Amino acid sequence: MNIFEKHEIFEIEVLEKLKNARLLDPLVFGGGTMLRLCHDLKRYSVDLDFWRIKDTAENILFEKMLDVLQQSYGITDAQMKHFTILFEIRSGSFPKRLKIEIRKEISDWDFQEKIAYSKFSTKQVVLKAHTLEQTMKNKIAALLDRGEVRDGFDIEFLLRQGIPLPNLSEADKSKIAARLDGFKENDFKVKLGSVLESDIRAYYIDNQFSYLGHKLKPVFH
Repeated sequence: MNIFEKHEIFEIEVLEKLKNARLLDPLVFGGGTMLRLCHDLKRYSVDLDFWRIKDTAENILFEKMLDVLQQSYGITDAQMKHFTILFEIRSGSFPKRLKIEIRKEISDWDFQEKIAYSKFSTKQVVLKAHTLEQTMKNKIAALLDRGEVRDGFDIEFLLRQGIPLPNLSEADKSKIAARLDGFKENDFKVKLGSVLESDIRAYYIDNQFSYLGHKLKPVFH
């Protein structure tokens, strides 16, 4: 079992603890790890990302989560940041630290009930998760903001699930094109390749985001 497979067991274990403590009630699970655990995304993702949907006091949520986490894990970071609530934890049973981040902003996020699971774990966790349509919007925003190669991969995955691109401004269209053009061979071989399942790694090294580029052509021309 490799380091990412062991880390995925860690993620499921933590989700179960938070669920049992009712700490997931005001939160929606999202991001790449949600796609991995709820929709079989073929890349590993190492953080747990949540969005708030209920007006639970931030300090109470922080203190309750800190209390639950420190009962089982070592706390290596715990902060009330400007836009997020952040925890980083470690366990003697798993090789990597796990970051948990909660966006403070409360919005009418589009979500549904899903089951988070891993083929490496016997546990399953029922929780609220962003819909694929909401995730597409979030991933486009992330690509525009930070320009990470993993966001391009996730957008391709969503397109293959039949989720259309959202309406984009001309400025955003140009920025997406620049982001895609800016990815280098090493981004696909190392940054993305290191977190992909082995059966598709060679495809992305050879083809990069040709599928996404094809889907974007009607947008740009």
